[in-house]
Formats: sequence, structure tokens, C-alpha cells
Amino acid sequence: MAAALWFKRLILLAPLLALTVVGLGAYVRLSDAGLGCPDWPGCYGQLSVPQHPADVAAAASAYPDKPLEQHKAWKEMLHRYLAGTLGLVILGLCVLGWRGRLYLAISPWLPTLTTALVALQAMLGMWTVTLLLKPAVVSAHLLGGMLTLALLVWMAHRHWGRIASSQVTSTHHVWIRMALIVVLLQIILGGWTSANYAALACTDFPACQGSWIPTLNYADAYHVLRELGQGPDGSALSADALVTIQWTHRLGALLTLIVCGTLALSLLNKGTLTNIALVLLLLLVCQISLGIANVLLRLPLLLAVSHNIFAALLLSTLVVLNSTITPLKQPEET
Repeated sequence: MAAALWFKRLILLAPLLALTVVGLGAYVRLSDAGLGCPDWPGCYGQLSVPQHPADVAAAASAYPDKPLEQHKAWKEMLHRYLAGTLGLVILGLCVLGWRGRLYLAISPWLPTLTTALVALQAMLGMWTVTLLLKPAVVSAHLLGGMLTLALLVWMAHRHWGRIASSQVTSTHHVWIRMALIVVLLQIILGGWTSANYAALACTDFPACQGSWIPTLNYADAYHVLRELGQGPDGSALSADALVTIQWTHRLGALLTLIVCGTLALSLLNKGTLTNIALVLLLLLVCQISLGIANVLLRLPLLLAVSHNIFAALLLSTLVVLNSTITPLKQPEET
């Protein structure tokens, strides 16, 4: 019983910590600090960023082609420290989940799955550095962070949220599930756009390069195994491929707006779900506005990071909505 109580307390903290890690990760990536430390898990062979003159000299000797930039290194290490803390919290949730499994509203396999996902995230974080920001690895790392947040939000809502499965029709059920899938797919497209530095491939809006349908190159744009800035044959990635990535992300945004907007409007008179629908509408408007502003204002750092955070909030809201319409497994005791 005590383990279950501690689980319920800790699961309130974990999503907030995960959201912070996601936001900080976006800040590190968008401020070009992802390679602030060329090794992993340390930084230039140290547990922390080298500070002492002797350590700085040793770092310069060990990595002559990668000079130490302390402001970038500290960003990267802070992200690692915070991610490591989140990993320990999730490991604690896994242990508590099994010890208190008779008194919880979820299967203990769910925190176990989340722990495994965090372990994979650690490996992806290492590969992000050692493989020099390979787009597939960076995108997978971003998606893994979002999925970790989603799982934690689900577990938190199962214990602390309100369930209203009887207030929606079967059609609403389909739309709510579909909206979650659409947002996840859009996050993948957004991650691929960011990982390929294609956010400004189209500098106008709503057209792209002065055209509603620009010249497209999907073969190179979405070749998963290529290196950063390179096509499948090793040559420089074409401008058309970058335009394709950005333009496809815009199409995904349009689909997200239609699906999530329609869903939110249809739930405005559904009792308990009305407040969630209002939050969904607000986040949707903010996210679309941030996307447009990032293009027109040439990707200012604050707006770019906010775009990532609002994507995480939009995903979290849809996870809450899906949990709200899903009947609750009753634990033996509460």
C-alpha cells in the first residue's frame, strides 16, 4: 500500500520533469549545442564541463578538431543531468509499480515499458553525439522523448484525472484516437524537419518558394539512413529535398488543424470534456501561430523552442483526452 501511495505522488512530478527535459532538449538542439560535448556520457573526458586550465588544455589535446565552447557544453551537460534524473525517477516508478501493483489503476508493465524506453533514449542520446547528429537518430531521440512524456501523462491521469467514458459516442472515440495518431505523425514530421535543419527551406507563407506546390524530391528528403546534409549517394542534399521536408510538415500541420479543430469543436458541449476541448483549441491556435511566426521571423530561438514545447503540450492534452474516455481499471484499494 505504501508503494502505491509513493507511486501516485511521484507520478505527479514525472510528467513535469519530462516536459522540462523535452523543452531543454529542444533548446540544446536549436542553439546548435547538441555537439557541445563530443563524447558521452562525460564531456571532454570529464564528468562535468572542463573548468580548470589543466582540464581545458587536456580537452584541447584530446579533441583538437573540436574546441571547447563552454556555453554550449554546459547546455548539453545540463540536459544530460536532467535526463538522468528523469531516468532515475522512472526507474523508481517501475519498482514502486511492481511493489504496489495490487493498488494501482495501471498495469506494472506500463512503467516497465517506460523504463525500457528511457534506456533506449540514453542510447539514442549517445548515438546523437557519436554519429554527429544523424537525422534518423536525432528524430528518433525527439520522438522517444515525446513518447516518454505521453506515457507518464497517461499514468498520471489514470490516478489523478477524471474519467468520463459515458459522455462520448463511438464516433467521438474514433476521432479522439485518430487525433492522437495524427499529432504523433506530425511530431515525427516536425522532428525530421528540425533534424535536417529544413525549417527555413520555405521562407514565405502560405506559399513555399513562391508556389503552392513547389518542386519536390521525396526520394532524398525521406531517405532515413543518409547523413546530415547529404543525399543517399553522399552528395550534398538538394534544396528541393529540404523544401519537400518543410512543405510536407506544413501539410501535416493543415491535417492536424482540421482533425484536432473539428474534434475540439464537437466536444464543447460534452460536460467534463468541455474544458479539455477548450485547452485543445487554445493549444492548437498557439501551435499553428508559432509555426507561421517561426517562418516569417526567420526562426528566433524563443519561438522555435516554444514550438517544440507546445507540440508536447498538444500531445499531452490528447493523451489526457484519450485517458478520459477510457474506462478505468479499479485497484483493490485507493
